Amino acid sequence: MIVRHCAGGVVFYANKVLLIKNDRGEWTLPKGKIHQDELKHSSAVSRVKDETGVDASILETAGNTMYQFFSRSRQQEVCNAITWYIMQTDCNDYVLNDEFTDGGFYKVKEAIDMLTHSQEKSLVDISYKKYKKLRKNNIEDGLATT
Repeated sequence: MIVRHCAGGVVFYANKVLLIKNDRGEWTLPKGKIHQDELKHSSAVSRVKDETGVDASILETAGNTMYQFFSRSRQQEVCNAITWYIMQTDCNDYVLNDEFTDGGFYKVKEAIDMLTHSQEKSLVDISYKKYKKLRKNNIEDGLATT
């Protein structure tokens, strides 16, 4: 089995989260392989940009997931070990690359229902709670300095 180390983003725009639909018909989050000599966090930002055209910034680490699948191109099992980051963007524009059939920003509750994998459903739920708390703290910090 091949083990691939990956990084990805749970990208929020207000109360919406970015999802993509892959060629297997699975709704998922943007992610990809960490290239040699690339740091996890910069890889996550790059993969989000490469797959969706979205410029996002990291707020905090979201967690880690692992899953296995059969690679049609390699004709063997692959295990993806993914480090996730909570990200935000100030624009809800996106442009999907050719690997994806659909995508966009969806209200969090709707997105959780759409996601194919239970690990990602939990990840979005927990990340959104952290995201709201981070935003609230940033607003309060901004008010305290004015």
